[in-house]
Amino acid sequence: MITMRGKSCYGGIARGVISFYRRDDVLINKMKVSDPGREWERYVMAKSAAVDELKEIHEKAAAEVGEGDAEIFYIHQLIVEDSQYEKQIKEAILERSCNAEYAVAKTAQDLAAMMRNAESDYIKERAADVLDVSERIIRQLQNREHNEFSLNEISIVCADDILPSETIMLDKSMVAAFCTKGGSTNSHTAILARTLNIPALIGMGDVRFDELEGRYAIVDGYDGILYVEPDDMTVRKLKQREDEEARKHDLLMRLKGRRNVTRDGKEFEVLANIGSLNDLNSAIENDAGGIGLLRTEFLYLQREDFPQEEELFYNYRRVVEEMKGKRVVIRTLDIGGDKSADYFMLEKEANPALGMRAVRLCLRRQDIFKTQLRALLRASAYGKLAILIPMVIDVDEVYRVKDIIHKVKDELVSRKIPFSDDVELGVMIETPAAVMICDLLAKEVDFFSIGTNDLEQFTLAIDRQNPCYESVVPPNHLAVLRMIKLVCDNAHAQGKKVCLCGEMGADLSLTEILLDMHVDALSVAPPQILPVRRMIRSLNLSDRRQIHNNIQRVLHY
Repeated sequence: MITMRGKSCYGGIARGVISFYRRDDVLINKMKVSDPGREWERYVMAKSAAVDELKEIHEKAAAEVGEGDAEIFYIHQLIVEDSQYEKQIKEAILERSCNAEYAVAKTAQDLAAMMRNAESDYIKERAADVLDVSERIIRQLQNREHNEFSLNEISIVCADDILPSETIMLDKSMVAAFCTKGGSTNSHTAILARTLNIPALIGMGDVRFDELEGRYAIVDGYDGILYVEPDDMTVRKLKQREDEEARKHDLLMRLKGRRNVTRDGKEFEVLANIGSLNDLNSAIENDAGGIGLLRTEFLYLQREDFPQEEELFYNYRRVVEEMKGKRVVIRTLDIGGDKSADYFMLEKEANPALGMRAVRLCLRRQDIFKTQLRALLRASAYGKLAILIPMVIDVDEVYRVKDIIHKVKDELVSRKIPFSDDVELGVMIETPAAVMICDLLAKEVDFFSIGTNDLEQFTLAIDRQNPCYESVVPPNHLAVLRMIKLVCDNAHAQGKKVCLCGEMGADLSLTEILLDMHVDALSVAPPQILPVRRMIRSLNLSDRRQIHNNIQRVLHY
C-alpha cells in the first residue's frame, strides 16, 4: 500500500483506478514573420474563436454547476480581452515580428511566472487561468482539436494540475475524485470540485502519478489521503468512516419537513440563497422555507444584448411557481464594474466594487430598471414575490425606486396586465451608510436583508477575497455584530423583519448569537439549510447564562 497526503477540497470517500491526465506536448518555436500585420490578423481571429469556445463552455458549466461557479469562464474571457495581456502580444508581433503562437506562449509564461511569485495565494492561482486561456488561443492558431481525455471506468483523475476548462469538459459520471500535485483550496478547479460534489486532493507535491496509472486507489477526502492499493484494514476503516458520514447525512435528511424551532419554542425562517435556476432544485430538495435571495445577474451576463421583458418574466414566474406559495425574494440587478457585459457600455472604473453598480446604475439607466420591474410585477401574479434593492446608501434612493415602481404599475394597469398588490419592497443593508440610517429606511420599506459579505468588507476596509483577510481581520468582528444588532432593533421598532443572507448565516458557531440578537430569518446556500435547522433545534434561547457564556466565548471579551 502506498499512502500520499494532500489538502482536501471536498470531503468524501472515493474509489477508482488512477487515470493520469496527459496534455499534448506542443513545441512552439520562435519565428520571424515577414508580414506582422497579417500575423496580427491571425491572432485576432484565433482570439475571437477562443472567446466563442469559452461562451459554449460557460453554457455547459452553468447547466452543470450553476451560474455562480460558471463565472470562471467569464473571467477567462476577461483575461483574453485584458489590455495588458493583449498589449504584450501585440508588441511581440508588430514590433518584434514574432509569430503569433510564440507571442501568446511567451506572454502567458511571463505573466504566469510573475503571478506565481506574488505573495497572494489568490494571484498565484490565477496563473493557471492565464495558461488555460493562452493554450486555447494557441490551439486555434495551430488549428488543433482539443485533446480528448476519455475515461472507460470509474477513475481517480490525477495530474500535475487540472485547468478549469479541462475539469468541466470531463465526463463526471466516470470521475470519482481529483488529485493534483499543485493547486490550492481557492483555485477554480477546487471550487468546481466542491460544487460537483467530487472529492479532491490538491498540493500533493512531487508525485509520479504516471507510474501509478491503472492501479486501484481510494481517496479519503476527509483526512486528505490517497491510498494506492490499500490493505484490508484500511479498506475496512474507510468503509466505517463512510458509513458514519452516511448516518450523519441520513439524520440531516430526517429534518426535512421539520420546523426551525428552538427547544424553548422560538421559531425562525431558514431560506435559500440561489444564483440561477440551476440552484432552484437544490433549494427545494433541501426543504428551503422560501427563497431569501435570488440574484438576477445570471440573466444579463454572457450575452450580446439586454434580455427582453418576456424572458425575464418567464424566469421569475418559474421560480415563483416552483416554490408553490413560499415567499421568493428577488434582488434587482446588481451589475456594474467588474460584473458587467459589453452591451451595457459602462465606463471603466478604478474601483468597480465602489462604483456605478446596483441601485445606482438602475436609477441612472431607468429603461433597464423598468423592464426588470415590469417582469417582476407580472411574475408576482403567480405566487408570493418580494423585491429587494441592493447597495442602498440613502433614503432618497428608496423614494426614487418607489416612484418608478408606481409608474410601472400604472403602465401595467393601463395595459390590463395582472400583478399582485401585495408585493413587498425591501432593501439590502450592506453598507455602513445603510446601517446608520436604518431607522429611517425602516419607515419606508417592508423588510431588511443584511448582506454580511459586503457589509464586512466595507466596514472593515478589506476585500474578502484578499488572501490576507483572515490574518488581518479577527473572526466575528464585534463592529459587524453590533451593526447587525442595531439593524434588528431599528427594524423591529417599526414592526419590520430582518433576514440575514450573507455567509455569516451559515456559520453554525454564530447561529445562537444571531438568533439572540433577534434576526428573524437566515438565508443560506441550499446545502446549508438542514445543518442550520439542526443547530436551531438544539438551542435554548431562554438559558440566558449559557447564552451569555457563548457570546463571550465567540466575541472574545
